[in-house]
Amino acid sequence: MLGVLFTIVVFWIPFYFIIANAGKSVKEASLLNLKWPKVPQFWENMKIVFQARDYMLLRAFLNSSVLTVASIILLVILCAMAGYVLQRRSDRLTPVFNFLILAGLIIPPAIVPTIWVMDGLGLFKKLIGLIMVEVALGFPFTVMLYKGFMSSIPREIDEAAVIDGCGGFRLFFRIILPLLQPVTATIVVLSSVTIFNDFTNPLYFLPGSKNATVQLTLYNFQSQFVTQYNLLFTNILLITIPPLILFLIFNRRIVAGMTAGSVKG
Repeated sequence: MLGVLFTIVVFWIPFYFIIANAGKSVKEASLLNLKWPKVPQFWENMKIVFQARDYMLLRAFLNSSVLTVASIILLVILCAMAGYVLQRRSDRLTPVFNFLILAGLIIPPAIVPTIWVMDGLGLFKKLIGLIMVEVALGFPFTVMLYKGFMSSIPREIDEAAVIDGCGGFRLFFRIILPLLQPVTATIVVLSSVTIFNDFTNPLYFLPGSKNATVQLTLYNFQSQFVTQYNLLFTNILLITIPPLILFLIFNRRIVAGMTAGSVKG
């Protein structure tokens, strides 16, 4: 009972607040209360939000979608391979690599040196550069998930595949990777929500209105002196719905993938 009440207070009341204010006029929304709008105008507000700054929100959805999909593909492939090698092999360098993975979780990213490196590589203000940043930031956590899950896969499967003539890449992509579907589903959902909703990294590493992602479109309706709260909450509602639907659909897979590798088979 307490858990249900906590969920209602922490999640559903703020979400209702966003929906209610997204359907109000400018005057009603400026009061910032929980009252339902007297005359709902959701459609009118959505049209204004989509048309703002030459349909900037549509471009932002495209940029965020490309960023999310490309980052997830690279994360899954690279981190699954790294987790497989770290779990299966044990030599003098293994503790060093494990330390580097943990250090990646602990040490915060440095903005100015990263911009300097990206500019030197010609990747600053480019989408491919931001994709590499997102992959680098998500790499340690994702590798740890894959490594933990990999321990539940018997080594005998590897040995049988090698005896049947499988090479390294064929063994991984044809045998091991399909067995990682539970944890892969978890990583896809969690990373997708994180990258799609990322605000700071696009702000620092991908400036420019043409490069805007969905979170940066919130600046369209707020300024130092004037904030159009009805349009701001409409924008928030529109960019919240896709990751929310994704999370609700794959909620059980997230829990299964997080716990599947906790006990060795």
